[in-house]
Amino acid sequence: MPDHDEDLKRELAQAGIGEDLSRSALELDAIMQHWRRKVVKRELGQRALADLGLDLDLPLLDVLTVIWTPANEFGDVPDGETMVSTVATRLGIDPSRSSRLTSELIRLGLVRRAVSQEDARRAVLELTDEGNRVIRAVRHYKFLILGSFLKDWSDEELEVFIPLLERFSEWSEASEDPTGRIAAEISRLRESLTDPETGE
Repeated sequence: MPDHDEDLKRELAQAGIGEDLSRSALELDAIMQHWRRKVVKRELGQRALADLGLDLDLPLLDVLTVIWTPANEFGDVPDGETMVSTVATRLGIDPSRSSRLTSELIRLGLVRRAVSQEDARRAVLELTDEGNRVIRAVRHYKFLILGSFLKDWSDEELEVFIPLLERFSEWSEASEDPTGRIAAEISRLRESLTDPETGE
């Protein structure tokens, strides 16, 4: 069975990416792919809903979270009002889907419409007492799990890990190549897809 990773490392070396760095990138990619599959299935969220006996699906829980506006996620406007359009923007979903999800939460008694304090013509979304209880329980559950996992980490490990993870999380947005160092390699890859003679 061919070792495609060895071929890849040789090609990366031609682009100035050394073997040690290539090996690290491959290890990181394997970790991320495994994590991505778990995240896509939303395992922790599913466990929270099941263990807490909540008859909700995850998209509805996402909307509740946006309306509750936890500062660690949405610290940009901690005192701002939440509208249907706010939900759509923060979750990256279509406004019509945001409206449907919001209407379902209102039907379930977890969310209510209210009049904006800033503009009386505008409707805003607020959690009901029951909605507040639900989101507080879910977040408490989440951080019990996360805190329990992290309690064996040292302060030094967390001080190093958190800023590095934040820095690393921006890698997929770093699409610009200011030096042009990989532009030629990307061009070659594109040509290999249209011209078999240039591929391998």
